[in-house]
Amino acid sequence: MEAKRKVAPNGAAELGQRPTHAPYPPEFRAQAVQLVHSGGTSMRQVAKDLGVHEETLRLWVRQADVDVGRRDGLTTAERDELTQLRRENRRLKEEREILKKAAAFFAKESVTR
Repeated sequence: MEAKRKVAPNGAAELGQRPTHAPYPPEFRAQAVQLVHSGGTSMRQVAKDLGVHEETLRLWVRQADVDVGRRDGLTTAERDELTQLRRENRRLKEEREILKKAAAFFAKESVTR
């Protein structure tokens, strides 16, 4: 029987955790960054107007600056590639461990025959 998970009043899966939020669409992020770069209003006001946390908006602006070369760091494409390579590396390590165990098992079997 499956145990029920405790859900906090704010929607978090367990007490002490923040509720997860579906990612904002890329178009929404781009428009938010454009509003900040246009310079008409402060980042705090743009965040408040759009209903996002100021730190979230700051990170979007920072990443957009990296993507266009205004700031040093990993671009979004590089970050995505790194994530994919780490995932593949983890999978290959798991496969290698399975093959090691299989080889040891069959080596042991061939000695006992």
